Order: sequence, then structure tokens, then C-alpha cells
Amino acid sequence: MEPVQITLVALLVVAFGLVSMRIEHWPVTMPMVFVAFGVIAAETGMIEIGAELEAVAVLAEITLGVFLFSDAARIDLRRLRAVLAIPARLLGIGLPLTIVAGTFINKLLFPHLPLAEVALVAAVLAPTDAALGSAVVADEAVPLRQRLALSVESGVNDGLVVPAVTIFTAAVLDEGRSTASWFGFIVRQVGGGIAVGLMVGIAGVSLLRRAHHRNWSDGRYEQLVTFMLPIIALFSAAALEANSFIAAFVAGLAFGSFGDDRSHTESAESAPDQDSAHAALFGEFTVDAAQLLALGAFFVFGNVLVIRVFDDVSWRVLSSAALILTVGRMLPVWLALIGTGTRWQTKIFVGWFGPRGLASVIFGLLLLEELGEIRGRAEELFGVIGITVAASVVLHGASAAWGARRYGRWAEESPMSPEDREEMMMPGSDVATMLRPRWARERRS
Repeated sequence: MEPVQITLVALLVVAFGLVSMRIEHWPVTMPMVFVAFGVIAAETGMIEIGAELEAVAVLAEITLGVFLFSDAARIDLRRLRAVLAIPARLLGIGLPLTIVAGTFINKLLFPHLPLAEVALVAAVLAPTDAALGSAVVADEAVPLRQRLALSVESGVNDGLVVPAVTIFTAAVLDEGRSTASWFGFIVRQVGGGIAVGLMVGIAGVSLLRRAHHRNWSDGRYEQLVTFMLPIIALFSAAALEANSFIAAFVAGLAFGSFGDDRSHTESAESAPDQDSAHAALFGEFTVDAAQLLALGAFFVFGNVLVIRVFDDVSWRVLSSAALILTVGRMLPVWLALIGTGTRWQTKIFVGWFGPRGLASVIFGLLLLEELGEIRGRAEELFGVIGITVAASVVLHGASAAWGARRYGRWAEESPMSPEDREEMMMPGSDVATMLRPRWARERRS
């Protein structure tokens, strides 16, 4: 990119940042703005980066690694143990069913495509992104249990889907592997990624905590150290031929779950207050850096992928996008929540607010380079990914604030027992601190 082009993108970041709090309740979100600017920049010829795919792919890998780490690091599994019932069902039942449903839909619409390719698209589009509907997880009118379920689901499912994307990509690119070869590949990619991630995450947070308590480290560098952990996980896993994204995700989970040494029992007040504050600040810069990198990813998505797929959109692609965002999400959620006592209004609310966002965007950008050799069939694959994410950016972004208000009003007015209301609202729960929206900093007094 030329200096003038970089300046234009930077000016848009500045402009959006200056009004970001003012427009937070409008039906306009950051992804909508930057995807639209990417499209306009490409259409007008101001900025065209399609020829720089190799550089884009490297940046996309780093972006996804930092994104996976920062999302996972915000989830403290110890604090969530008592409220994991719904998120566990969404992840353990809903996510696999979403991939199966997406595979079935695309195989029905594209019968000429191999099963591995339609399954790959389904896996790429399975993870959700709460950032596209940040009003839903930020609006305190929405019951805490539902906000937590959507936040935890979106923070974890992108990492859980990485093995499926890796395996389906390998199947598309190399269909001649033997059974033994496949077994070795999966063990090396998944097992190696988990091992590297655990080592990096646990060692990183342990060293940080020790240096902090002994007053060896400066707060600024503590945050830089945290930012370096997903980079270390990414490239050390790549050097060992393990999966880089699994390593970054597992490192974030380890960092978040072992990074807070507070006691969560009644004796918590015996721990110094400043310890918990510093533990929370370790990852602050990493979260902000992930936001900036994600912002660039949405711009690149609009500039490269959306422009590419809108040139030749078929009814099959449009039908696939519509079905994946509705039936392909809402039916698995409905099935996953059977037996939980969840009301149908909640099932529809949780089912609808499963937007496809950053993880799908980056998977798509990476596949754009990897699958170039099957260009004839790849056009339809990218079409489904591009149209689905673009539609989700608009539909979920525009409906988030309205949907949150409507559902919050229903939850407030709905007749239910005091026990059911307390179970839904979770008053006094400390897990609300984990619901900080990715695209908005907390208001400062």
C-alpha cells in the first residue's frame, strides 16, 4: 500500500474512534463501517490490495493468533464452572451440529462439489463473533446468563473449530493420504498445538506473575510481554509443524485460567486488591491490539473478498448464506438447549445472535491464497463465505441494539418464579466482568 492509502485508512480509524461512544446505540457497527470502506476503496480504485495476497495472508495469520489468544484469555474457566451449562451445550452440541447442518445445506445446493469442500465451508462459517452484535452482550437489560452464554460461546468456538478447518483444508488439498498418514497429521497438528499452547500460556503467566510480585517488571512491559505470547505460540508451533492457531488459542485459555491468583472463596478479601487489578491489566494491550488488527481484517475483507464474490453471485450462493444464518444456526441451538428448561423466546434470541465475523473472515482470506489452485470450484466456496459474512455484518449489526432491548423487555415483564428470575438474571455474580465488548472500552469516570 502507498503512503496516501495508509493515511486514508488511518484517518478512518481516527474518525470512527472520535464518535465510537456516540453511535454505540445506532444500527451501525465498526465491522459495517470498515467492510463498507473496503468495498468503496476497491470500487473507486483508491485502495486495491488484491495483488498483495501473500503479505495479507501473513498479517491474517498473526491477526487470528492474537484474536484467538485475547478472546480465550478473557475466559477464566474456574470462575465459570457454576454457569457453564448453556455455553457447554452450545459448544459441545450446537457447534458440531452447526457444521453438520452447514455441510448438508451446501451439499444440497452444490451437489457437484466434493464433500470435503462443502464441509470446509461449513467449518469456516461455524464460529460466531459477539463483536458484530456487541450491544447484545453489553446491554444490561439482557439477562446476564444469556449474555454470558453468547460471550463464552463466541470466545471459545473459533478456537474449537480450528482442528476441523485444518483437517478439511488438508483433505481438500491432499486427498491421497493414507490412514496412518492422516492419524499422524492429526496428532501432530492438534496434539502438538495443545502442548505448545499449554507451555507458552502457563509459563508466560507464571513468569509474569512472579516478576510482578517481586517488583521486577514495569506495567508497560508486562502488557508487551502478554502480547508476545500469542506470537511465540504461533511461530514456535509452526516451527514444530504443529497447528499455530490451536497453540495460540490454548495459550490464551491457559493464560486466562491460571493468570488470576485470587482465591475465589470467601477468603478472597485476604488477597491484595492490587494483585487482581494488575492481573486483569496484563492482557489489556493485547485486547486493544487485537481490536486494531481485526479492524484491518474487516477492511481487507471488504476490499478483497467481498468485491471478488459480488461480481458473480448466484442464487445458490444467496440461498446458502440465508439458510446458514437462519436454519443452519437456529436449529442446532434449539436442539442443543433441549432439556435445559430454556424458553422458546430465549432459544430464538440465542439462535439469531450467532453472527459470523472475524474468524470466518480470516479463515476465508487464508483459504483465498491456499485454494487458488482449484480456482473453478473455489469461486463458489468464497462466494458462500463472503456473502454469508457480509450479510451477517449488516443484519446482526443492525438488529443487535433493537433485539437486545426487545428481549430485555420480555425478560423483565415475563411471568416467572423468583427462583427462575434469579437463575436468569444472576444478581451479584462476579462473572459479569468477563463481558467487556471487544469493540468498546469501558466508560471512564
